[in-house]
Amino acid sequence: MFILFFLKLKEAKVPVTLREFLSLLEGMEEGIADYDVEAFYYLARTTLIKDERFIDRFDQVFADYFRGVEAIGGGTEASEAATIPEEWLRKLTEKHLTEEEKKLVEALGGFEKLMETLRQRLAEQKGRHQGGSKWIGTAGTSPFGAHGYNPEGVRIGQETSKHRKAVKVWDRREFQNLDDGVELGTRNIKLALKRLRRWVREGAADELDLSGTIRSTAEHGYLDVQTRPERRNAVKLLMFFDIGGSMDDHIRVVEELFSAARAEFRHMEYFYFHNCLYEGVWKDNRRRRVDITATSDLIRTFGPDYRIIFVGDASMSPYEIVQPGGSVEHWNKEAGEAWLNRMTGHFRKCVWLNPVPEDYWSHTTSISIIRRLFSDRMYPLTLGGLERATRELSR
Repeated sequence: MFILFFLKLKEAKVPVTLREFLSLLEGMEEGIADYDVEAFYYLARTTLIKDERFIDRFDQVFADYFRGVEAIGGGTEASEAATIPEEWLRKLTEKHLTEEEKKLVEALGGFEKLMETLRQRLAEQKGRHQGGSKWIGTAGTSPFGAHGYNPEGVRIGQETSKHRKAVKVWDRREFQNLDDGVELGTRNIKLALKRLRRWVREGAADELDLSGTIRSTAEHGYLDVQTRPERRNAVKLLMFFDIGGSMDDHIRVVEELFSAARAEFRHMEYFYFHNCLYEGVWKDNRRRRVDITATSDLIRTFGPDYRIIFVGDASMSPYEIVQPGGSVEHWNKEAGEAWLNRMTGHFRKCVWLNPVPEDYWSHTTSISIIRRLFSDRMYPLTLGGLERATRELSR
Protein backbone atom coordinates (compact mmCIF):
# COMPACT_ATOMS: atom_id res chain seq x y z
CA MET A 1 0.00 0.00 0.00
CA PHE A 2 2.65 2.52 1.01
CA ILE A 3 5.08 1.44 -1.73
CA LEU A 4 2.50 2.31 -4.39
CA PHE A 5 1.96 5.69 -2.69
CA PHE A 6 5.73 6.28 -2.79
CA LEU A 7 5.80 5.40 -6.51
CA LYS A 8 2.87 7.74 -7.21
CA LEU A 9 4.83 10.58 -5.64
CA LYS A 10 7.80 9.75 -7.85
CA GLU A 11 5.54 9.75 -10.91
CA ALA A 12 4.30 13.22 -9.94
CA LYS A 13 7.93 14.46 -9.90
CA VAL A 14 7.95 14.91 -6.13
CA PRO A 15 11.63 14.45 -5.07
CA VAL A 16 11.18 11.74 -2.43
CA THR A 17 14.01 9.36 -1.56
CA LEU A 18 14.15 5.79 -0.28
CA ARG A 19 15.71 7.00 2.99
CA GLU A 20 12.74 9.33 3.58
CA PHE A 21 10.30 6.53 2.76
CA LEU A 22 12.01 4.27 5.31
CA SER A 23 11.67 7.06 7.89
CA LEU A 24 7.95 7.11 7.18
CA LEU A 25 7.71 3.35 7.74
CA GLU A 26 9.65 3.68 11.00
CA GLY A 27 7.17 6.27 12.19
CA MET A 28 4.28 3.96 11.33
CA GLU A 29 5.94 1.08 13.21
CA GLU A 30 6.22 3.32 16.28
CA GLY A 31 2.48 3.90 16.18
CA ILE A 32 2.63 7.63 15.46
CA ALA A 33 -0.34 7.51 13.09
CA ASP A 34 -2.30 4.36 13.94
CA TYR A 35 -5.84 4.33 12.46
CA ASP A 36 -5.82 8.06 11.74
CA VAL A 37 -5.58 9.35 8.17
CA GLU A 38 -5.01 12.95 9.26
CA ALA A 39 -2.11 11.97 11.52
CA PHE A 40 -0.68 9.83 8.72
CA TYR A 41 -0.94 12.78 6.32
CA TYR A 42 1.16 15.02 8.57
CA LEU A 43 3.64 12.23 9.29
CA ALA A 44 4.05 11.52 5.57
CA ARG A 45 4.37 15.18 4.65
CA THR A 46 6.94 15.78 7.39
CA THR A 47 9.13 12.83 6.46
CA LEU A 48 8.81 12.95 2.66
CA ILE A 49 8.65 16.67 1.78
CA LYS A 50 11.71 18.82 2.38
CA ASP A 51 10.84 21.73 0.08
CA GLU A 52 7.60 23.69 0.49
CA ARG A 53 7.33 24.09 -3.29
CA PHE A 54 6.19 20.45 -3.50
CA ILE A 55 3.58 20.53 -0.73
CA ASP A 56 0.72 21.27 -3.11
CA ARG A 57 1.79 18.45 -5.45
CA PHE A 58 2.07 16.11 -2.47
CA ASP A 59 -1.45 17.07 -1.34
CA GLN A 60 -2.87 16.26 -4.76
CA VAL A 61 -1.25 12.82 -4.86
CA PHE A 62 -2.29 12.08 -1.27
CA ALA A 63 -5.91 13.12 -1.88
CA ASP A 64 -6.13 11.05 -5.05
CA TYR A 65 -4.45 7.92 -3.65
CA PHE A 66 -6.19 7.81 -0.27
CA ARG A 67 -9.57 9.01 -1.48
CA GLY A 68 -12.36 7.52 0.65
CA VAL A 69 -10.13 6.37 3.52
CA GLU A 70 -11.27 7.77 6.89
CA ALA A 71 -10.11 7.54 10.47
CA ILE A 72 -11.07 4.28 12.20
CA GLY A 73 -12.81 4.61 15.52
CA GLY A 74 -16.18 4.12 17.05
CA GLY A 75 -17.73 1.35 19.06
CA THR A 76 -21.03 1.72 20.87
CA GLU A 77 -20.30 5.21 22.21
CA ALA A 78 -19.41 6.57 18.77
CA SER A 79 -22.53 4.98 17.32
CA GLU A 80 -24.73 6.58 19.96
CA ALA A 81 -23.10 9.98 19.40
CA ALA A 82 -23.90 9.89 15.69
CA THR A 83 -27.51 10.95 16.19
CA ILE A 84 -29.36 13.11 13.70
CA PRO A 85 -29.29 16.76 14.86
CA GLU A 86 -32.62 18.21 15.87
CA GLU A 87 -32.13 21.04 13.37
CA TRP A 88 -31.95 18.51 10.51
CA LEU A 89 -35.23 16.92 11.56
CA ARG A 90 -36.88 20.32 11.78
CA LYS A 91 -35.69 21.32 8.32
CA LEU A 92 -37.23 18.16 6.86
CA THR A 93 -40.58 19.94 7.12
CA GLU A 94 -39.42 22.62 4.70
CA LYS A 95 -40.57 22.54 1.13
CA HIS A 96 -37.94 21.16 -1.29
CA LEU A 97 -38.22 22.20 -4.90
CA THR A 98 -36.82 20.47 -7.98
CA GLU A 99 -34.74 22.44 -10.46
CA GLU A 100 -37.73 22.52 -12.83
CA GLU A 101 -39.95 23.96 -10.08
CA LYS A 102 -37.37 26.61 -9.22
CA LYS A 103 -37.31 27.83 -12.82
CA LEU A 104 -41.06 28.45 -12.61
CA VAL A 105 -40.65 30.89 -9.74
CA GLU A 106 -40.31 34.32 -11.30
CA ALA A 107 -38.54 37.28 -9.79
CA LEU A 108 -40.66 40.31 -9.05
CA GLY A 109 -38.77 42.44 -11.55
CA GLY A 110 -36.24 44.78 -10.02
CA PHE A 111 -34.99 46.19 -6.73
CA GLU A 112 -37.46 49.07 -6.42
CA LYS A 113 -40.40 46.78 -7.18
CA LEU A 114 -39.17 44.30 -4.57
CA MET A 115 -38.96 46.95 -1.83
CA GLU A 116 -42.34 48.44 -2.70
CA THR A 117 -44.00 45.02 -2.63
CA LEU A 118 -42.45 44.28 0.77
CA ARG A 119 -43.93 47.50 2.19
CA GLN A 120 -47.35 46.49 0.87
CA ARG A 121 -47.08 43.00 2.37
CA LEU A 122 -46.12 44.39 5.79
CA ALA A 123 -49.15 46.68 5.72
CA GLU A 124 -51.62 44.01 4.57
CA GLN A 125 -50.51 40.84 6.35
CA LYS A 126 -52.32 39.97 9.59
CA GLY A 127 -50.93 36.55 10.59
CA ARG A 128 -48.33 33.83 10.12
CA HIS A 129 -48.08 32.03 6.76
CA GLN A 130 -46.21 28.95 5.60
CA GLY A 131 -45.65 27.39 2.18
CA GLY A 132 -47.26 30.13 0.12
CA SER A 133 -46.11 32.28 -2.78
CA LYS A 134 -47.28 35.74 -1.67
CA TRP A 135 -47.16 36.50 2.06
CA ILE A 136 -44.17 36.84 4.36
CA GLY A 137 -43.69 33.31 5.67
CA THR A 138 -41.64 30.13 5.69
CA ALA A 139 -40.89 27.24 3.31
CA GLY A 140 -42.61 28.71 0.30
CA THR A 141 -41.85 30.55 -2.93
CA SER A 142 -42.70 34.04 -1.68
CA PRO A 143 -39.96 36.64 -2.16
CA PHE A 144 -40.20 37.42 1.57
CA GLY A 145 -39.45 35.02 4.42
CA ALA A 146 -37.25 32.08 5.38
CA HIS A 147 -36.40 28.50 4.40
CA GLY A 148 -38.02 28.74 0.98
CA TYR A 149 -36.86 29.59 -2.52
CA ASN A 150 -37.16 32.66 -4.71
CA PRO A 151 -34.57 33.87 -7.25
CA GLU A 152 -34.68 37.43 -5.87
CA GLY A 153 -36.07 38.16 -2.43
CA VAL A 154 -35.69 39.44 1.12
CA ARG A 155 -34.59 36.95 3.77
CA ILE A 156 -36.41 37.40 7.09
CA GLY A 157 -35.80 35.30 10.18
CA GLN A 158 -33.38 32.72 8.76
CA GLU A 159 -30.02 32.21 10.47
CA THR A 160 -27.91 31.28 7.44
CA SER A 161 -28.17 31.51 3.69
CA LYS A 162 -29.32 28.45 1.70
CA HIS A 163 -29.67 29.50 -1.94
CA ARG A 164 -27.83 32.88 -1.70
CA LYS A 165 -30.49 34.68 -3.73
CA ALA A 166 -31.53 37.34 -1.20
CA VAL A 167 -30.93 40.99 -2.07
CA LYS A 168 -31.80 42.09 1.49
CA VAL A 169 -31.42 40.33 4.84
CA TRP A 170 -33.73 41.44 7.64
CA ASP A 171 -31.66 39.71 10.30
CA ARG A 172 -28.95 40.57 12.80
CA ARG A 173 -26.11 38.25 11.82
CA GLU A 174 -22.98 37.79 13.87
CA PHE A 175 -19.66 37.27 12.11
CA GLN A 176 -16.43 36.06 13.69
CA ASN A 177 -13.09 37.85 13.44
CA LEU A 178 -10.40 36.22 11.35
CA ASP A 179 -7.74 34.42 13.37
CA ASP A 180 -4.31 35.92 12.69
CA GLY A 181 -2.69 33.11 14.70
CA VAL A 182 -3.39 30.47 12.07
CA GLU A 183 -0.11 28.86 11.04
CA LEU A 184 -1.09 25.80 8.99
CA GLY A 185 -0.59 26.42 5.29
CA THR A 186 0.80 29.95 5.63
CA ARG A 187 4.40 29.23 4.60
CA ASN A 188 3.79 29.28 0.86
CA ILE A 189 1.64 32.38 1.19
CA LYS A 190 4.47 34.12 3.05
CA LEU A 191 6.86 33.19 0.25
CA ALA A 192 4.51 34.78 -2.28
CA LEU A 193 4.09 37.92 -0.14
CA LYS A 194 7.85 38.44 -0.01
CA ARG A 195 7.67 39.84 -3.54
CA LEU A 196 5.88 42.86 -2.10
CA ARG A 197 8.47 43.57 0.57
CA ARG A 198 10.75 46.55 0.10
CA TRP A 199 13.48 46.60 2.73
CA VAL A 200 15.10 49.89 3.77
CA ARG A 201 17.30 51.04 6.61
CA GLU A 202 15.41 53.23 9.03
CA GLY A 203 15.18 54.06 12.72
CA ALA A 204 17.81 53.94 15.46
CA ALA A 205 21.19 52.24 14.96
CA ASP A 206 20.43 49.14 17.02
CA GLU A 207 21.67 46.24 14.85
CA LEU A 208 25.26 44.99 14.85
CA ASP A 209 27.02 45.77 11.58
CA LEU A 210 29.47 42.85 11.53
CA SER A 211 31.28 43.71 8.29
CA GLY A 212 31.50 47.38 9.33
CA THR A 213 32.88 46.40 12.75
CA ILE A 214 35.60 44.20 11.18
CA ARG A 215 36.59 46.93 8.73
CA SER A 216 36.67 49.69 11.36
CA THR A 217 38.61 47.50 13.84
CA ALA A 218 41.24 46.71 11.18
CA GLU A 219 41.59 50.39 10.34
CA HIS A 220 41.93 51.65 13.92
CA GLY A 221 43.78 48.75 15.56
CA TYR A 222 41.26 48.30 18.37
CA LEU A 223 37.79 46.89 18.71
CA ASP A 224 35.45 49.44 17.12
CA VAL A 225 31.88 48.16 17.26
CA GLN A 226 29.67 49.52 14.47
CA THR A 227 25.87 49.43 14.45
CA ARG A 228 23.25 50.21 11.86
CA PRO A 229 19.46 50.68 11.77
CA GLU A 230 17.50 47.45 11.90
CA ARG A 231 16.31 46.18 8.55
CA ARG A 232 12.54 46.58 8.38
CA ASN A 233 9.79 46.14 5.84
CA ALA A 234 8.77 49.61 4.66
CA VAL A 235 5.79 48.59 2.52
CA LYS A 236 2.55 50.09 3.84
CA LEU A 237 -0.37 47.72 3.45
CA LEU A 238 -4.10 48.27 3.97
CA MET A 239 -6.32 45.18 3.70
CA PHE A 240 -10.12 44.87 3.55
CA PHE A 241 -11.73 41.49 4.25
CA ASP A 242 -15.25 40.52 3.21
CA ILE A 243 -16.70 38.58 6.12
CA GLY A 244 -19.79 36.42 6.57
CA GLY A 245 -22.36 35.04 4.17
CA SER A 246 -20.89 33.25 1.16
CA MET A 247 -17.38 34.02 2.46
CA ASP A 248 -17.92 31.38 5.15
CA ASP A 249 -16.99 28.84 2.46
CA HIS A 250 -13.52 30.38 2.17
CA ILE A 251 -12.72 31.31 5.75
CA ARG A 252 -9.80 28.89 6.09
CA VAL A 253 -7.75 30.19 3.16
CA VAL A 254 -8.54 33.82 4.09
CA GLU A 255 -7.36 33.21 7.66
CA GLU A 256 -4.12 31.78 6.28
CA LEU A 257 -3.62 34.91 4.15
CA PHE A 258 -4.48 37.15 7.11
CA SER A 259 -2.02 35.36 9.38
CA ALA A 260 0.76 35.47 6.78
CA ALA A 261 0.23 39.17 6.06
CA ARG A 262 0.28 40.08 9.78
CA ALA A 263 3.59 38.23 10.14
CA GLU A 264 5.22 39.73 7.04
CA PHE A 265 4.27 43.42 7.16
CA ARG A 266 5.19 45.87 9.88
CA HIS A 267 3.00 48.64 8.45
CA MET A 268 -0.30 46.83 8.03
CA GLU A 269 -3.84 47.90 8.84
CA TYR A 270 -6.97 45.90 8.17
CA PHE A 271 -10.74 46.36 8.23
CA TYR A 272 -13.81 44.23 7.59
CA PHE A 273 -16.74 44.82 5.25
CA HIS A 274 -19.63 42.70 4.01
CA ASN A 275 -20.10 41.98 0.28
CA CYS A 276 -19.28 45.50 -0.98
CA LEU A 277 -17.55 48.58 0.42
CA TYR A 278 -19.90 51.30 1.69
CA GLU A 279 -19.65 54.33 3.95
CA GLY A 280 -18.29 52.41 6.94
CA VAL A 281 -15.97 49.52 7.83
CA TRP A 282 -15.06 47.94 11.16
CA LYS A 283 -12.20 46.29 13.05
CA ASP A 284 -14.16 43.97 15.36
CA ASN A 285 -17.05 41.91 14.00
CA ARG A 286 -18.56 41.65 17.48
CA ARG A 287 -18.96 45.45 17.53
CA ARG A 288 -19.59 46.05 13.86
CA ARG A 289 -22.89 47.85 14.49
CA VAL A 290 -21.61 50.28 17.12
CA ASP A 291 -17.91 50.77 16.37
CA ILE A 292 -17.75 51.87 12.73
CA THR A 293 -14.88 53.63 10.98
CA ALA A 294 -15.98 55.97 8.22
CA THR A 295 -14.56 55.02 4.84
CA SER A 296 -14.03 58.71 4.08
CA ASP A 297 -11.82 58.94 7.18
CA LEU A 298 -9.62 56.14 5.83
CA ILE A 299 -9.14 58.02 2.58
CA ARG A 300 -8.12 61.12 4.51
CA THR A 301 -5.91 59.25 7.01
CA PHE A 302 -3.92 56.88 4.80
CA GLY A 303 -1.70 58.27 2.07
CA PRO A 304 -1.74 57.26 -1.60
CA ASP A 305 1.48 55.28 -1.04
CA TYR A 306 -0.42 52.54 0.84
CA ARG A 307 -0.97 49.31 -1.07
CA ILE A 308 -4.61 48.22 -0.93
CA ILE A 309 -5.81 44.60 -1.02
CA PHE A 310 -9.51 43.70 -1.00
CA VAL A 311 -10.28 40.04 -0.22
CA GLY A 312 -13.74 38.77 -1.09
CA ASP A 313 -15.70 36.51 -3.41
CA ALA A 314 -17.49 39.51 -5.00
CA SER A 315 -20.57 37.27 -5.21
CA MET A 316 -23.69 39.29 -4.44
CA SER A 317 -26.72 40.89 -6.01
CA PRO A 318 -25.63 43.52 -8.58
CA TYR A 319 -27.92 45.95 -6.71
CA GLU A 320 -25.45 45.89 -3.82
CA ILE A 321 -22.84 47.49 -6.06
CA VAL A 322 -24.73 49.84 -8.37
CA GLN A 323 -27.89 50.81 -6.42
CA PRO A 324 -28.27 53.27 -3.52
CA GLY A 325 -30.04 51.30 -0.79
CA GLY A 326 -28.87 48.06 -2.35
CA SER A 327 -26.84 46.82 0.60
CA VAL A 328 -28.07 43.48 1.85
CA GLU A 329 -27.93 44.63 5.51
CA HIS A 330 -28.60 48.37 5.69
CA TRP A 331 -29.86 51.29 3.64
CA ASN A 332 -26.80 52.87 2.03
CA LYS A 333 -27.24 56.42 0.75
CA GLU A 334 -24.63 55.97 -1.96
CA ALA A 335 -24.00 52.95 -4.16
CA GLY A 336 -21.07 50.70 -3.32
CA GLU A 337 -19.68 51.50 -6.76
CA ALA A 338 -19.17 55.13 -5.70
CA TRP A 339 -17.11 54.13 -2.65
CA LEU A 340 -14.98 51.66 -4.61
CA ASN A 341 -14.26 54.36 -7.20
CA ARG A 342 -13.16 56.73 -4.42
CA MET A 343 -10.78 54.11 -3.04
CA THR A 344 -9.22 53.20 -6.38
CA GLY A 345 -8.99 56.90 -7.25
CA HIS A 346 -7.12 57.84 -4.07
CA PHE A 347 -4.79 54.87 -3.68
CA ARG A 348 -2.40 54.27 -6.57
CA LYS A 349 -2.04 50.52 -6.00
CA CYS A 350 -5.24 48.50 -5.48
CA VAL A 351 -6.01 44.84 -6.17
CA TRP A 352 -8.87 42.45 -5.37
CA LEU A 353 -8.16 38.83 -4.33
CA ASN A 354 -11.02 36.42 -5.06
CA PRO A 355 -11.21 32.92 -3.49
CA VAL A 356 -13.71 31.82 -6.16
CA PRO A 357 -11.95 29.82 -8.95
CA GLU A 358 -11.17 32.07 -11.90
CA ASP A 359 -13.08 29.84 -14.35
CA TYR A 360 -16.37 30.84 -12.66
CA TRP A 361 -15.87 34.61 -12.71
CA SER A 362 -17.53 35.23 -16.07
CA HIS A 363 -20.71 33.48 -14.88
CA THR A 364 -21.37 35.92 -12.00
CA THR A 365 -22.53 39.44 -12.85
CA SER A 366 -21.28 41.03 -9.62
CA ILE A 367 -17.77 39.61 -10.08
CA SER A 368 -17.65 41.10 -13.57
CA ILE A 369 -18.71 44.50 -12.20
CA ILE A 370 -16.09 44.50 -9.42
CA ARG A 371 -13.44 43.35 -11.88
CA ARG A 372 -14.29 46.27 -14.16
CA LEU A 373 -14.19 48.77 -11.27
CA PHE A 374 -10.68 47.50 -10.41
CA SER A 375 -9.54 47.76 -14.05
CA ASP A 376 -9.11 43.97 -14.26
CA ARG A 377 -6.82 43.96 -11.21
CA MET A 378 -8.69 41.00 -9.72
CA TYR A 379 -6.66 37.87 -9.00
CA PRO A 380 -7.57 34.40 -7.72
CA LEU A 381 -6.66 33.62 -4.12
CA THR A 382 -4.10 31.00 -5.09
CA LEU A 383 -0.33 31.06 -4.86
CA GLY A 384 -0.13 31.92 -8.55
CA GLY A 385 -2.76 34.62 -8.21
CA LEU A 386 -1.02 36.04 -5.16
CA GLU A 387 2.25 36.20 -7.12
CA ARG A 388 0.51 38.16 -9.89
CA ALA A 389 -1.17 40.48 -7.39
CA THR A 390 2.03 41.28 -5.51
CA ARG A 391 3.81 41.85 -8.82
CA GLU A 392 1.13 44.41 -9.71
CA LEU A 393 1.40 46.12 -6.30
CA SER A 394 5.21 46.24 -6.55
CA ARG A 395 5.29 48.19 -9.82
